[in-house]
Amino acid sequence: MLFTSLGLSDPILKAIKEAGYTTPTPIQAKAIPLVLEGKDVLAAAQTGTGKTAGFTLPLLESMVRNHKERGTHKGKSKRYVRTLILTPTRELAAQILENVELYAKYLPYKATVVFGGVNINRQISTLKQGVEILVATPGRLLDLASQKHVDLSHVEVLVLDEADRMLDMGFIHDMKKVIKLIPKKRQTLLFSATFSKEIKALASGFQTNPSLVEVAAQNKTADRIAQLVHPVDKKKKKDLLVKLIKEGAWKQVLVFTRTKHGANKLCEYLQQNGIQSSAIHGNKSQGARTKALAGFKENHIRVLVATDIAARGIDIDMLPHVVNFELPNVPEDYVHRIGRTGRAGREGVALSLVCVDENDYLRGIERLIAQKIPKEVVAGFEVDPNISAEPISQGRGRGRRGGGGQSRNNNNSNSNSRNRSRSRSRNRSS
Repeated sequence: MLFTSLGLSDPILKAIKEAGYTTPTPIQAKAIPLVLEGKDVLAAAQTGTGKTAGFTLPLLESMVRNHKERGTHKGKSKRYVRTLILTPTRELAAQILENVELYAKYLPYKATVVFGGVNINRQISTLKQGVEILVATPGRLLDLASQKHVDLSHVEVLVLDEADRMLDMGFIHDMKKVIKLIPKKRQTLLFSATFSKEIKALASGFQTNPSLVEVAAQNKTADRIAQLVHPVDKKKKKDLLVKLIKEGAWKQVLVFTRTKHGANKLCEYLQQNGIQSSAIHGNKSQGARTKALAGFKENHIRVLVATDIAARGIDIDMLPHVVNFELPNVPEDYVHRIGRTGRAGREGVALSLVCVDENDYLRGIERLIAQKIPKEVVAGFEVDPNISAEPISQGRGRGRRGGGGQSRNNNNSNSNSRNRSRSRSRNRSS
């Protein structure tokens, strides 16, 4: 199948061709016709499958087909928000806007993005000029709506992207508030990397008879990603990572930590060992995060150390290596993490440095993905059998348990609950 067979207009096909694409991915081939038929769509696809274009392309085509004359205000034509795309993080929102602008380059529609962490006045100014396509994180959108700076009463299509992550970050109430601001008669597209009961429940409340699209088995990791575990003592992880990067001559590595503090400390250590690195997490300004990501994409930065939330939306062509310096305490996050590599049919490597404290997390991940991950001990970094497992501190993260990793310390349950509340409050500013 070719893009030319999907019924897309010439200006869109021209933009697709210039971007170097001719054949749609499975999610695009399945979702685009359904969206063009005006149906609500509930789609599950792994990261890196092209799902952003899976909704961007048909949305633009629908706008072309249903072109409306702009209204007038004080003698000037006025643009209204016709398509609203909600997403959980700043980075992902920025990536989606790039995608929209790429395929809409020969169309007359204006798009913008709004998210927290940057000057709101510039966003207000852009919105006053009028846009037809708005990409937004929930918190900043509601702030703008409450101040009457954005009118959502003309929205025809709502897209909820990375809906599973929005639920996980505690955005459900914000999402419901946004829904109340847009017309009941609309088309709703819900895209998620995982297909959980919670996602289906969300769809039942927001959508009408949605068409189901699923292109990969639930919570399965891509076959093109080579997964490997290096057992290692916790105190030796940093040295092992340095050894792997230097001896493997790795040029571009995305490394995951559980906490912001951990990301900073690891970044400092890598720098001290002559490895150009940068950290991105929620405490970094948007400018710093954007600069770090740009440097990583352009190979000026060799290693990007990230927390799970900050890494959402990172989309880098041919990213060869992802390293779990620390395993996530939520098994599903492992699937999200390693999905940063092995994209668009290319092969990638996902390594996990696992200490004895994380064995329960590892078992939880293996149950989720329904496979055993091969283990390989690196010479000189053999595990000391006399070291006993200890409860893992979650820092100021979500504090959710995965794979039973916190079963040794039941006193953590109340603090974990408080951590989740604090985290969700902080994430509203994303």
